Amino acid sequence: MQPFDIVTGKAAPFLASNVDTDVIMPKQFLKGIDRSGLDKGVFFDLRFLKSGEPDPAFVLNRPQWNGASFLVTGPNFGCGSSREHAVWGLKQLGIRALIGTSFAGIFYDNCQRNGVLAIQLPEAELQALGRMVSDGASATISVDLPNQQIRLSDGSMIDFAIDELRKQSLLLGLDAIGSTLQREAQIRDFETRHYAANPWLS
Repeated sequence: MQPFDIVTGKAAPFLASNVDTDVIMPKQFLKGIDRSGLDKGVFFDLRFLKSGEPDPAFVLNRPQWNGASFLVTGPNFGCGSSREHAVWGLKQLGIRALIGTSFAGIFYDNCQRNGVLAIQLPEAELQALGRMVSDGASATISVDLPNQQIRLSDGSMIDFAIDELRKQSLLLGLDAIGSTLQREAQIRDFETRHYAANPWLS
């Protein structure tokens, strides 16, 4: 998993409420046997016209936010079904972090497991950030995970909170298995002692 340290890029405003995983990754993109090509599916019905051409009105297709690294989202982003494909697709599209007031629980956990930072801010700070990045000229920000700060184009900063375990996993690029294997020596030691105390198990 790609570690997250300090990432600088464009932040696109996508402040609609209750954007569910079927909007993020429509069901027709769940048929594959691997994760390839999911970037095309992200917001498919919003990003593309019926002709198949990109919709120039959609925020991620506009020059100011094309290639965005961050999405500034509305409340309860990622609600609906638990499809992990939504996060896989966002990551393939180049989204490194989502910034909002709240995220659906399973979606939030899926972000963590796949190296996408999900930042929760108070409403007032989120709205201020949304207004700033809605101006393409000030849409470039830096997300500093070690110092838990968002640095804006005008030099101001927004602090954010994150669980320490989630933070360390993202900094080191560790998924759940990688995090567990950091304690491999302790696990082996426990197994040795456990089997010694309960020899019939082996």
